[in-house]
Amino acid sequence: MASRKGSQQSRGDGDKYSVLLPTYNERENLPLIVWLLVKYFGESGYEYEIIVIDDGSPDGTLEVAEQLQKIYGEDKIVSNVLLILHSGTAYIHGIKHARGNYVFIMDADLSHHVSGSPVSLDNTREGGYDLVSGTRYRGDGGVYGWDLRRKLISRGANYVTQVLLRPGASDLTGSFRLYKKEVLVSLVERCVSKGYVFQMEMIVRARQLNYTIGEVPISFVDRVYGESKLGGNEIVSFLKGLLTLFATT
Repeated sequence: MASRKGSQQSRGDGDKYSVLLPTYNERENLPLIVWLLVKYFGESGYEYEIIVIDDGSPDGTLEVAEQLQKIYGEDKIVSNVLLILHSGTAYIHGIKHARGNYVFIMDADLSHHVSGSPVSLDNTREGGYDLVSGTRYRGDGGVYGWDLRRKLISRGANYVTQVLLRPGASDLTGSFRLYKKEVLVSLVERCVSKGYVFQMEMIVRARQLNYTIGEVPISFVDRVYGESKLGGNEIVSFLKGLLTLFATT
């Protein structure tokens, strides 16, 4: 790994990118997503680290993360245990360990194409954005592998949110984003939502604080291994959270 790193031309004028990967039962997916991240960041020449935040997975995800540390080095893979978390708590925990001045958040289930990462990095640098969000609903972005019910839920939630909150972004529930670290810290400190509403509130709060938001079309592919965590309880929580944001923002 050291020889490969030495052969890469460094980019970014001292910038470093921290990737936060919250996980729960992702032992099959984690080695693949980490390998892809190492490959794309290595080829891009950016300095990076990958932070795995595990929710006490019973399938041994943490043990897999520890093995990946040994393979790629602790300077690249940081593995943390978080026994009780929701989205906000996971990111708070991850930020404490992040050494980069830019922070990626993304899913560990291979639903986000890692090849979009360098594009997002360049857009942030050239556009001067405070955050860049991957969007499934603009340009050549799209969703693949979902049934009609899941697509209707996602589109419906996004549409209602656009009408009520007017957030100035096309995809509010996606979790493939790049933040300047200080911006992410500021937003997480202000957000009170949990679960799927958390990502939506992050965009709404960013607009309130006049942070600049860029968007990059992405292809979202349904998870390869494991099961989706979206269920009836999550939908009800989303609607409650949406109404709370509408009343308070």
